[in-house]
Amino acid sequence: MPGPLDGVKIVDLSAVIAGPMATGLLADQGAEVIKVEPLGLGDLCRWLGPNRNGLGAMFAAVNRNKRSIALNLKDEKGKAVLHDLLNDADVFVQNFRPGAIERMGFGYEALKAAHPGLIYVSMSGFGQDGPYAKRRVYDPVVQAMSGFADSQADAKTGEPRLIQTIACDKVTALTAAQAITAALFAKTKSGQGQYLTLNMIDATLAFLWPDAFYNHALLDNTAPPSPDFASFYGIMATKDGHISTITISDDEFGDCCRALGTPEIAADPRFKDIFGRMANASALKAAFAKAVAGFTTAEVRARLEAEDVPHAVVLTREQVETDPQIVHNAILTTTQHPAAGRLRETLPAAKFAATPSALRRHAPLLGEQTDEILRELGRSTDEIAALRGAGIAG
Repeated sequence: MPGPLDGVKIVDLSAVIAGPMATGLLADQGAEVIKVEPLGLGDLCRWLGPNRNGLGAMFAAVNRNKRSIALNLKDEKGKAVLHDLLNDADVFVQNFRPGAIERMGFGYEALKAAHPGLIYVSMSGFGQDGPYAKRRVYDPVVQAMSGFADSQADAKTGEPRLIQTIACDKVTALTAAQAITAALFAKTKSGQGQYLTLNMIDATLAFLWPDAFYNHALLDNTAPPSPDFASFYGIMATKDGHISTITISDDEFGDCCRALGTPEIAADPRFKDIFGRMANASALKAAFAKAVAGFTTAEVRARLEAEDVPHAVVLTREQVETDPQIVHNAILTTTQHPAAGRLRETLPAAKFAATPSALRRHAPLLGEQTDEILRELGRSTDEIAALRGAGIAG
C-alpha cells in the first residue's frame, strides 16, 4: 500500500540539509517530491563527505524517494517550467536567504493568487527579517548563538564546545516536516493553503528550552539555580571501555548502588532524594565513576542489567551496526544505487501499519529526471532539446 502522504506533491527548491531532510521525511512517507536544482553543481550537499560517481553519502541520506530536475531559474523559460510544476503542487519549500526568492519572482505574495491552495514554506537561519536576517548561516553558527555550545561546555574549564553533528539543521528539519503535515491537515478542512515560516535559531531554542534553559524559565523563582541537567549523567570509564548510565528515581538510585556494591553512596545524606542528588550531581557522578572504574565493561554491564538500571555500553560507530537490538529492529538496510553502488542507509523510523513508508526511489543524480518531468508538463521532445541546448534545463 502507498505511504500516508501518497497523493501529496511537493516542489522543493531547498538545499543542503534542513530543507531537504524535511522533504525527505515526507518523501519517505509517500509524498511526491520534485527537487529543483541549479545547473552545474546542483545542491552543494551533493559534494559534502564521501562521494562516489557524483553521489554524496550525506546527500543520499536526505534525498532518496525524490526526483531531480535541473533548471536555470534566471531564465524566463526556466521560470515558466517552475510555474508549471506549481500548478498542481500542494507544498512549495525554499530556503534561500530572505529576499532572494522574491527577486526571482517566486515570493509568497507573487504566487498566492495563482495558487490559493499552495502551502508555501520559507526556511531560513535567523528569520525573514531582523538584524541578522541577511547573514549567511550554517549549523555551527546557530550552535554558537543559541546557547547550544554553552550547554555543552567542558565541566572543568567552562570552554564551550560544538556538538559533533549538525543538530540545529536536523531539529529544524524535524520541526519543518511536522509543521508541513499540520498545514496539510488544516488544508483538508479549509481547502486553503497558507504561508509557513520557520528558522533555525527559533527551532533550536525550542528544542533546547526544556532542559538546557530550565534555569531561565521560572522567572519568579528565588532559589539558587539548579545544576545543569546534563551534569546529572555522563560517560564513565571502565577497565576496558566506557559505559553510560542515569538514575532518576529513588529506586533506580538504590538499584545502581546495589549493583556497583557501593552502600556508602546509598547512605550518603547528600544523595538521599532526587533533590539532593541533583544539587550534588557532580559529586554523585564522580562517586559512581570511581566505582565503575574497578570493573570491566562486561562486568559492570551484567551488574547493572541484573538490577534493571538504565545503562548502555558506549559503542563505536562500527559496533552500532552489529548491536543485537539494532540488528533486531532492522533499521539499517543495504540498497543498490545505479551510480554509487551498494549504499547502507536507515529505513524510515516511523512504522505505519496501514500505510507503510518505503524506499521507492534511489537518491537522484543531478537532473536525473529532467526529461521525464518536462514530458509530464507537456513539453515535446523538440522543446526539451531546445531547453537543454539553451542551458535552461539539464
